[in-house]
Amino acid sequence: MAGRVFDDSATSVALPGRLAEILRPELESLTEEIISEVRALIPEYRRPIDGPYGRSIRAGVEHAITLFVEQIAEPAVSKEHAHEVHRRLGQNEMREGRSLDTLQAAYRVGARVAWRRIMRVGRRSGLSSAVMSQLADSMLAFMDELASVALDGYLEAKAGSASALQTWRHRLLQLILEWPPAPAEAIAELAQLVGWPVPRTVSPVALQPLSSVAARRRPELDDDVLTQLGGPDPHLLVPGELTSARLAALQDALPECRLAIGPGAPLTAAADSLRWARRTLVLVDEGVLPNRRVTWSADCLPALLLHSDETLLGQLRERLAARLEGLTTKQRDRMIETLRAWLDAQGSVVDMAERLAVHPQTVRYRMRQLEATFGGALRDPDARFELELALRAGTATAVRYTGTLPAQRSRT
Repeated sequence: MAGRVFDDSATSVALPGRLAEILRPELESLTEEIISEVRALIPEYRRPIDGPYGRSIRAGVEHAITLFVEQIAEPAVSKEHAHEVHRRLGQNEMREGRSLDTLQAAYRVGARVAWRRIMRVGRRSGLSSAVMSQLADSMLAFMDELASVALDGYLEAKAGSASALQTWRHRLLQLILEWPPAPAEAIAELAQLVGWPVPRTVSPVALQPLSSVAARRRPELDDDVLTQLGGPDPHLLVPGELTSARLAALQDALPECRLAIGPGAPLTAAADSLRWARRTLVLVDEGVLPNRRVTWSADCLPALLLHSDETLLGQLRERLAARLEGLTTKQRDRMIETLRAWLDAQGSVVDMAERLAVHPQTVRYRMRQLEATFGGALRDPDARFELELALRAGTATAVRYTGTLPAQRSRT
């Protein structure tokens, strides 16, 4: 095996063909080392690399270092497939919303890690300084070549996308809402790319189009509002607190949408806040919460908590129903009505009479029935708490939230 010759001056140095055999066993572990270091040093690459995204990154690294070694053994080996892999890698990086600086930094890190490994192998194998110098020049030129191919792919994808900025904005919104949270540096870098000042807190808003027209409509919103209006769960992210003026603007821009506003949260908790807002919309649909155009999730946290596990909630309902077994429907309804009034009035006969619109003597009669049915449970704090949970969850399919929600929150 002749090996590759690099003509850099009047004196040429041939790389020994055996160098390829020396380097091949290093390729698998070198791939892992490059990927690990890229992820450690560049925040944008720290998210999980499972799926197509991870396979694309891994393929780019594997093809690069394999082709370099194969070129040492056979200078005429085809570069076509490796070039295509790196062109697609560049295209994917643009579609993922990463910047050119991030892409080029990844190639620099890869070249540095690869050269560090080659230096160790070269010293261990007794290669001369002249050969190592030629090898360094060759490797750096090769990595520049692949980086240039990836850059071409990146620019091709950018040129072919009239909505490149919107693509990056969508990617920024995805990063903010990722769980576990994406690195703050990654969010800051992409925010700078799209010109979005990173706020201390954000207000996620879950949307529910109330008509097919509303689902297709593209509203005009403030530039600092990040949006994802397509798909089954449209939502947007407002920087800072959602003021009354901002809410009015959203309502004007989204006239045929129901809005659920998640509690204001730091970026690291935005995903949770949006999850609560989405759950709020579900409870409005199910009749648990009042049917309003705008619902603030922060005003109905007890209902969200109580209905966070419907199966468990069903167990509470069944335990309450078991205590009322054997009663007629009318007797059961009256017993539940009396129990709710007793809990709400904290046992006050006068208050119960007002709530039930009956005479106090009637309340005393009902209380004797309540005592006969529930016994010591009425005097046990834990049992009373369970009874109240079951009552607030409802004992039938149609459940209504009995807490107090303000008609309209005032925001300044």
